[in-house]
Amino acid sequence: MTLPTLATALPLLPDPDQAREWAERELADPAYEAAEPTIIDRIAQAVGRFLGDLLRVPDTAGWGPSALIVLAIVVAALIVVGLLIWGRPRLARRAAPAAHALFDDDDARSADELRADAARAAARADWDEAIVLRFRAVARGLTERGLVDPPPGATVRAFCRDAAASLPPLALSLEAAAEIFDDVRYLRRPGTAEHYRSVADLDDQAVRTRPTPAVTA
Repeated sequence: MTLPTLATALPLLPDPDQAREWAERELADPAYEAAEPTIIDRIAQAVGRFLGDLLRVPDTAGWGPSALIVLAIVVAALIVVGLLIWGRPRLARRAAPAAHALFDDDDARSADELRADAARAAARADWDEAIVLRFRAVARGLTERGLVDPPPGATVRAFCRDAAASLPPLALSLEAAAEIFDDVRYLRRPGTAEHYRSVADLDDQAVRTRPTPAVTA
């Protein structure tokens, strides 16, 4: 191969200015920028170096074990604080009173408050409202006495079965009142004064009736 041919086949060596320009152009490639550590990487490295320096025992002093103890105390304190913050809502929920939900509605009124509101509804001949409130007074009253504990979403029929187990003499009255409640609340059938009186009589009987002791084998 002749010298001219070799000169055209091989690239010419750059002068210093060209070399610097080529280097700057190459370093401007996004691939180099992506390879650089991010701010998160730098923070993690700094934390790692700090912990390493904290736990390293220097040759001239013996504070390494002491630093480890201090770090363990700090970690334990953070865990305790986290448990207190996380556990407080759980304890509050656990210490809260029984569920207020009564037959698809959240109602925190006591049995006496429900009876009073039912009486006011009956006084204005709002029989639908009066029936619903008085039947809820039955459920709330038995719950307050600890005879039943209807879970959220419990149906009227399920409540009546549980109540009849504690108050067997009221089984038929409970079933009749549940049917009235279902008709008014869910089937939208109009209530009447007679229906209200039936539910109110059940409530009065439930207050007076003592629970049947459980039979032990």
